[in-house]
Amino acid sequence: MNILRPLEYLLAGTILFLVSQGLLGPLLADPADPEGPALLRVMWLPVYGLTLAWLLITPMRSIDVMMRTPLILILSALCLASFLWSWDAGVTQRRGFALVMTTLFGLLLASRFNWREIIPLFAAVFGVLAVMSALMALGYPTLGVHHDIHVGAWRGIWWEKNTLGAMMAFGTMASLAAAVCQPERRWIWWGLAAFMAAMVLMSTSRTALLALMLGLSILSAVHLCRRGFGFSALILLGGGLVAFIAALVLAIAPVAVLEALGRDATLTGRTDIWVVLAEQVAANPWTGYGYGAFWSGEYGPAFWVRQRTQWEVPTAHNGWLEIALSIGIPGVILMALSLLASILRALSRLFNGPEAYWALAFLALISLISISESNLLQRNAIVWVLYVATAARLALPLRYEAVKER
Repeated sequence: MNILRPLEYLLAGTILFLVSQGLLGPLLADPADPEGPALLRVMWLPVYGLTLAWLLITPMRSIDVMMRTPLILILSALCLASFLWSWDAGVTQRRGFALVMTTLFGLLLASRFNWREIIPLFAAVFGVLAVMSALMALGYPTLGVHHDIHVGAWRGIWWEKNTLGAMMAFGTMASLAAAVCQPERRWIWWGLAAFMAAMVLMSTSRTALLALMLGLSILSAVHLCRRGFGFSALILLGGGLVAFIAALVLAIAPVAVLEALGRDATLTGRTDIWVVLAEQVAANPWTGYGYGAFWSGEYGPAFWVRQRTQWEVPTAHNGWLEIALSIGIPGVILMALSLLASILRALSRLFNGPEAYWALAFLALISLISISESNLLQRNAIVWVLYVATAARLALPLRYEAVKER
């Protein structure tokens, strides 16, 4: 056994903790300016250097993984290249470079860990984040609990409750999938999953709760599908029918559905923002405004959005609109194709291996959450790292599952 292997786990876990943006952000930065002090930007440089050095340990394996994810590489390169037309080239260069390095770290994880290693790693990191969030809420409620518009809602080590809820929903899925990867430790993983599901409830985030229910449904469906072909066909057919009916009801009576879920028809003002942002996208449909540049500057393109909505809108609150604002409609198409390809690959693993449990649930969750949160193509962000690692791992042939670089 390679004695350096535990060090790899430790380093990967530490970087995943950093890209979760928990604790350090709320302590040192402001929600309106997440990059905050220069310290929060400089601290990423050693991480980027380590990522590049780590990739060079097995260069041919790293290149092979990269070549199997061309859409992700093109998306990242397009974001960096968008400084050529960005209204704030300096911001786009800096943030585009950060996105490229974040993408490379996700590819690194896919090249260094197989499914039975990487899923428990994800679960363990989310477990640490969950424990820290609970301790923050209980021991230091000034930071860990909302006291303004969402009084009593837990936000843990993040800025807001929705982030805590989303992270814990992802963590629940990772822990349940880890129980499949390590059945001898399933009681530990099940207990951790229950704890993180409780954290979703404490966040009071309805979107996260809906995501949790969706993820649990998918995990249950995968489990039932593997009990036999006839039964699995029935489950798949029933699931498709339920999805069709849900889509039909949402299309016919969206207001009634939102009210039934306890949400106002504007998704807490989000649709008002989306209407204005759609006009901004229409003004630059093919190029966008440059990666990470739309919201920068007091008198940039976002100025008119804030004037129209009469509040300091920080993001699009929609992952797809955020991409369109950054790199235009072509970027949205590339992201959609990448996501669709990953879902189809995950479905091809439906009856074999542990990856279907994690991949299908995770991809469904980010698709759902992307409707109301800007969670796609985000630099130094754990969701993008998890997406890249999952998509890249799915793109690798099954024979790679038995190969471990030591």
